[in-house]
Amino acid sequence: MIPSKIHLEVVTPERRVFERDVDEVILPGALGMFGVLPGHAPMLSELRAGVATCHGSFGREVMAISAGFAEVTPERVTVMAETCERAEEIDIARAEAMVEELEEEIRKPETDPEIVRLRLMKHLARVQAKRTSAGS
Repeated sequence: MIPSKIHLEVVTPERRVFERDVDEVILPGALGMFGVLPGHAPMLSELRAGVATCHGSFGREVMAISAGFAEVTPERVTVMAETCERAEEIDIARAEAMVEELEEEIRKPETDPEIVRLRLMKHLARVQAKRTSAGS
């Protein structure tokens, strides 16, 4: 029998960010966005910086994830992220300022572009999560 809900838990090294039964989870996989419904086949996926969303009787939750892994079973999704912020926790002005600062930094010849690109992707995800949440 396929379960009607799937349990989502999102954790970082510092805290449990989100834990709840949900109807659907959408995550930023290393190879692109993917969705998980109750009864999904077991899998393990690397996550890239991006926006994670879930839907349930509570509405929609939007989070910015920097990177990590997701373990999926038919009844549960466990996200282990380096960093994760719920959209309501994000200071949009600060996130946009960081994006601008990193876009300037990446152009400097003494900069390691890969390190700056990863930091930039994290802050772009924060901006996108806040804007996505505000649009709901």
